Amino acid sequence: MSEIHTDHSHDEHAHGEHAGLDKKKIWQVFGILLAITVIEFIIALVLIPGGHMPQHIGNFVYIALTLLKAFYIVAYFMHLKYEKLGLQVSLTVVFVFIFYFIVLMLIEGGYLHLHMPLV
Repeated sequence: MSEIHTDHSHDEHAHGEHAGLDKKKIWQVFGILLAITVIEFIIALVLIPGGHMPQHIGNFVYIALTLLKAFYIVAYFMHLKYEKLGLQVSLTVVFVFIFYFIVLMLIEGGYLHLHMPLV
C-alpha cells in the first residue's frame, strides 16, 4: 500500500501569517483606537470650545488622529499589515494621490470662487 503524505506546511503558513492577530492584539488595537477617540472628543468638546486650543490647530490634530485611526483599522482589522510589501506600497501611493487630488480640487474651487466674476 502506498503511504498518504499530507503537506501541512501550507496550512501552517496560512495560520502563521495571521498569528499576530490574536485576542490580545485585537484588544490592544481596540484600546489604542478608544484612546485616540477619547482624545478627539476632548479636543472637540473641551479644548476648542474652552479656548485652550485654536480652531485651526484643533482641526489639524483632529484630522491627524483620524488618519491614525484609519491606519490601525486598515492595518489590523482589514489585515493589510499581513500582506506583501508591494500591495501595501501600491495602496498607500493610491491613497496619497487621492488625498492630494482632493486637496487640489478644494484649493482650485476656492480660487475660482474668489477670482471669477459673478454672471
